[in-house]
Amino acid sequence: MFEDLTYKLEKTFKLIRGQGKLTEKNISDTLREVRRILLDADVNFRVAKDFIEKVEQKSLGKEVLNSITPGQLIIKIINDELIELLGSKTESIVLSKQPPSIYLISGLQGSGKTTFSAKLADYLKKSNSKPLLVACDIYRPAAVQQLKTLGEQLKVNVFEGESDPVKIASDAINYAKKNNHNIVIVDTAGRMHIDEKMMEEIAEIKKAISPTETYFIVDSMTGQDAVNTAKAFNEKIDFDGVVLTKLDGDTKGGCALSIRAVVQKPIKFVSLGEKLDSIEVFHPDRLASRILGKGDIVSFVEKAQDVFDEREAFKIEEKIKSNKFDFEDFKEQIKQIKRMGSISQLLGMIPGIGSNLKNVEIDEKAFVKIEAIINSMTKEERKNPRVLNGSRRKRIAKGSGSTIQDVNKLIKQFEEMQKMMKRVSTMGMKNAFKGIKFQYN
Repeated sequence: MFEDLTYKLEKTFKLIRGQGKLTEKNISDTLREVRRILLDADVNFRVAKDFIEKVEQKSLGKEVLNSITPGQLIIKIINDELIELLGSKTESIVLSKQPPSIYLISGLQGSGKTTFSAKLADYLKKSNSKPLLVACDIYRPAAVQQLKTLGEQLKVNVFEGESDPVKIASDAINYAKKNNHNIVIVDTAGRMHIDEKMMEEIAEIKKAISPTETYFIVDSMTGQDAVNTAKAFNEKIDFDGVVLTKLDGDTKGGCALSIRAVVQKPIKFVSLGEKLDSIEVFHPDRLASRILGKGDIVSFVEKAQDVFDEREAFKIEEKIKSNKFDFEDFKEQIKQIKRMGSISQLLGMIPGIGSNLKNVEIDEKAFVKIEAIINSMTKEERKNPRVLNGSRRKRIAKGSGSTIQDVNKLIKQFEEMQKMMKRVSTMGMKNAFKGIKFQYN
């Protein structure tokens, strides 16, 4: 996400950091390059122009020009203006004082409305809510069935009707009140492009059910088209917030950086993958940090806290200290890491890593091969890797669809990891790494 944008910005910032003294000319030259980078990333022309003007106005002050580290100050100004552009502060979901809280989901077909509806239900369910999903997309083939399938996975009820989306939505609210559903999420129909009939239908549904909040779902990979669509929807239904989907894809970043400034509505959530738990509350400061290559350690830690159980972590620590950490424990740790999200996503949150991911192929299926090898081991082999002789390794390779070299490599890496973990537990993090050289493939 944003690797190309981050890479180009960091390259430009290196030049300005190297300047011993800044003048109006080299500041203007740098900001002209930043403007070009933003336009290349498909940022709205007017948004890019206004952004650069604000940064330039603040950068030409005496405080910056006379500073010992002027380059750092300009980058800070860009960071602050980027946060302002993205919305300044985190806008939390609004809950109704009188249940149920109703959320109307709108957007074009293919933007991810139905999947996001299920993700939102899962997100709210974790806070002990009882959500109800409402299938008002009666036009797209299998749309209702898709929502029902997602509902079954989440163990969330799905309300459906027949031919009138406005009546379906109204009946669903009555059903929710009678059956103690304190959350209602209404998935509406989309089209391949904006049309008046679709807009009128959503407007009628909104009028009939008076939602707590109306969200516009936008595919962040569609760039300026998404911004134009958002503007048209907002003029018709006056939505309350934007949801950016597919932000884990090969997005240039233009949509995310433009949409809030164009429609003057906050970005509420971002969706980062196909899994139903891959939804995050949008934090402007954190995204700005990622874009500028400074990572997002706060989100990284939050993900880890959501996934790792404190008691299990204590058990693992005790096993490491007593040299009993085995392949069974290793497999469980892999499962927990996978639950945190994709590897490239996690690496992008670590400061200094994001831009270095540009043009680097990250094998997201690497863990699949490791799990297959471990699953081909017997219980005794997982608990006691020392029994893994040549014939056993040959059997494991055949059973996991890998080579003996793959099995040997994993066992060797596991043994090295055991030694390292033992050193860390006994000597502390700082001393454990003394004299050790790391190799990266």
